[in-house]
Amino acid sequence: MKSDNAGTAAVTTVASPEPASRKRTISSYVVRFREVGLMMFIVLLCLLIQLRNPSFLTLDNINDLITNTAILSILAVGMMLVIITRGIDLSIGATLALSGMISAMTVSEYPGLHPLVALLMGVGIGILCGMVIGLLVSKMGLLPIIATLGMMNVYRGLTYLISNGRWVSAHQMPASFKELGTGTILGVNNLIWIALVVYLAAYYFIAHTRTGRQIYAVGSNPEAARISGIQADRILWLVYTIMGGLAGGAGVLWVAKFASAQGDTATGYELSVIAACVVGGVSIAGGVGKLSGVLLGAVLLGIINNALPLINVSAFWQMGIQGAIILAAVLMNAVIKRGVDRNNLMRRRI
Repeated sequence: MKSDNAGTAAVTTVASPEPASRKRTISSYVVRFREVGLMMFIVLLCLLIQLRNPSFLTLDNINDLITNTAILSILAVGMMLVIITRGIDLSIGATLALSGMISAMTVSEYPGLHPLVALLMGVGIGILCGMVIGLLVSKMGLLPIIATLGMMNVYRGLTYLISNGRWVSAHQMPASFKELGTGTILGVNNLIWIALVVYLAAYYFIAHTRTGRQIYAVGSNPEAARISGIQADRILWLVYTIMGGLAGGAGVLWVAKFASAQGDTATGYELSVIAACVVGGVSIAGGVGKLSGVLLGAVLLGIINNALPLINVSAFWQMGIQGAIILAAVLMNAVIKRGVDRNNLMRRRI
């Protein structure tokens, strides 16, 4: 009789973890292959749009789509690093406008200036802007949303102040400068090549450097990171500086591409960048995010902006559709995180 009870208990003990194990496997599968699902959704969306308008998947339109998405994808890399540390940067549109205006005014005054010098100038301006925000967040202890919101207005005001409210038009810019955003190498737009270089550098930084791994550690558990000896303040300062540098460079590319520098350039563009990160699976709670997901998120937003006019969808619906996609992505992230947390808790109990 005792033997039967023991056998029954043993069977119960062995059988009970199976549902948890199964749930853990499903959750880990969803987390690991989330980008695959996003890719499949993008492919399906492209096919549906193609059925409505056969000109969507033409080479010319695809080239335009990728080119128009390049600047967004560059900025999304920096925003991903900021969000991973549980931060946010609302100032990147203003930083972009400030660096773009200064670079445009400089090349209009000195037409012989090499375009790469103008690009480096923009990056330098962005780095300074990012450093200021990084100091406010890491040293002064300001909340990122407050610090970046305040500096957004400061940088936007400086743009108007420096330009006296005027704008720099195409005929004031040398052709060599405009080639920076419109020229091609091997038939591929310069913006795409620059975005590719940024992603390769970001991949190496995140995957193969100690600092890159520390960024995730700070976002996952700031207290544990401090206890383990990670200088969280330095990491926070660094990510906002990187974000500023990318925004500054993007400002020069933006002005060169559109051949126009205005005080209201890229107003509200930070919301699209944040949307690309969220749709790509970057968690607002910090500690989670992949470059592949961010790139797919940027591509998805680029497809939406490119395709809706082609299928005669009113411009008034575009923001609504974009908002619905962001909301769906946030809900998906919340469900996945809840499932992973539940499975981790059950694993510890077992």
